[in-house]
Amino acid sequence: MVKTIPTFEYEDDAINSGYARIAGVDEVGRGPLAGPVVAAAVVLDPANIPDGLNDSKQMSAKKREALYDILHEVADVSIAEATVREIEEINILQASHLAMVRAVSGLSQPADFVLIDGNAVPRGLNIPSGTLIKGDTRSLSIAAASIVAKVWRDRLMLSLSQQHPGYGWATNQGYPTKEHKAGLKSHGVTLHHRRTFAPVHNILWQEEK
Repeated sequence: MVKTIPTFEYEDDAINSGYARIAGVDEVGRGPLAGPVVAAAVVLDPANIPDGLNDSKQMSAKKREALYDILHEVADVSIAEATVREIEEINILQASHLAMVRAVSGLSQPADFVLIDGNAVPRGLNIPSGTLIKGDTRSLSIAAASIVAKVWRDRLMLSLSQQHPGYGWATNQGYPTKEHKAGLKSHGVTLHHRRTFAPVHNILWQEEK
């Protein structure tokens, strides 16, 4: 299977249509049992695009960290989240969209056009936009956003793991690994756990019986 390499093709199409500031948007953290969902919006400078941008899942942590720092130097970067409580209140899909809208709103200058990873435009994103399924493997701007969002969230979960040892968040980032599930059974549910997610909900339900 040939791996897709992200390009600036979709951004160029938008620029040729008259848009000047093209933001790529991606989120990370829909699957974990703990922690917020995080989104990033990145507007690349077409004349200064860092080498090596790709889907964050396709590269090493060291490479992601290096590109994270470079992107903050050469691009307009905004990071936002939707909290665990918001995930519980409005569901994970809507929370991920809320984080995306917040990330776009946080750019230093407004975007003219937004390229969104996925197949749905978030409610409340009142800017011309287009969706790209697997956009982090197709668009350089979305790839950049995927890197920024993942590094930021990984750092957050590392910090939370130091406050709440026993769940393995430093390595599983809150995803439902065996270590995390064992930690839930041994140590219970923290404030950072998503209580509407089945493995967490089931433990709470058992405790109430």
